[in-house]
Amino acid sequence: MSYRQGRPRRVRSLFVSDVHLGSRFAHAEAFLRFLESQEPESLYIVGDFIDGWRLRQRWHWQPIYNRILHRLWELGEAGTLIRYAPGNHDNFLRHFLLDFGFLEIQDEFIHQAVDGRRFVVLHGDQFDNVELCAQWLSVVGAWGYDSLMWFNGQVNACRKWLGLAPWQFSSTVKKSVKTVVNFVSNFEARLAEHARSTGCHGVICGHVHMPLCVNREGIAYFNTGDWVENCTALAEYTDGSWELMHLPLTDDEVCQVERQPLSDPAPAAPAEPSQDVAVENEQPSAALLV
Repeated sequence: MSYRQGRPRRVRSLFVSDVHLGSRFAHAEAFLRFLESQEPESLYIVGDFIDGWRLRQRWHWQPIYNRILHRLWELGEAGTLIRYAPGNHDNFLRHFLLDFGFLEIQDEFIHQAVDGRRFVVLHGDQFDNVELCAQWLSVVGAWGYDSLMWFNGQVNACRKWLGLAPWQFSSTVKKSVKTVVNFVSNFEARLAEHARSTGCHGVICGHVHMPLCVNREGIAYFNTGDWVENCTALAEYTDGSWELMHLPLTDDEVCQVERQPLSDPAPAAPAEPSQDVAVENEQPSAALLV
């Protein structure tokens, strides 16, 4: 079903990351229509929602961004609790770790699922060795990726003229680069260990732009993906089920929602959570499908 049609879909919790407002490659129109199709009880913005790196280089704030912010305000007015965990591209917001009532900004949150299992929610750049030890390399890489995206767009314009299918060269290259980053920093394993140390059954993050749901030694690892290439989001429903939603784009950015139900990894029982992390949705019940 196209999410331009019908009533907004009720979900218990919705997780999105890496929208990169300010980047000319962000699919802002698609993201707005997606937000308009959802009515979550809780919305987690898992970092890099605003691309401060690009905005510092060149101010690129479009009217559509204001419409997205207005939609967030509408959701807040309707009762949605919005929780924002900043990332490396919107790191400036880490100076404003505040609770505004309908909007709360923290470095990380503890999300309690329907069945009582806990998930630590954070962007993930804190566990990327490139970001920690050589952020200049990450900045150079971001510039190179933008150039690659531009080149990919030019190639696809030619392929369209020739009647050929689009070629996602930039996505392939970035996945290769991010695989190297994962190897160097042991990104997923470190996040899983952090979840275990905070007494959680799983982690929900972004940062590497790779939508993924796997088991890491008894810890559920969820990556929400991004809105530059993948257009993905993670949803939790009131019956305890989870879905990874993928919104493939057509030429005019009309998206058809593809939902991937997630299976149960049966994680090991954790220790007690730490006390310095915000906790929400403390309800028991049903089986979590991860």
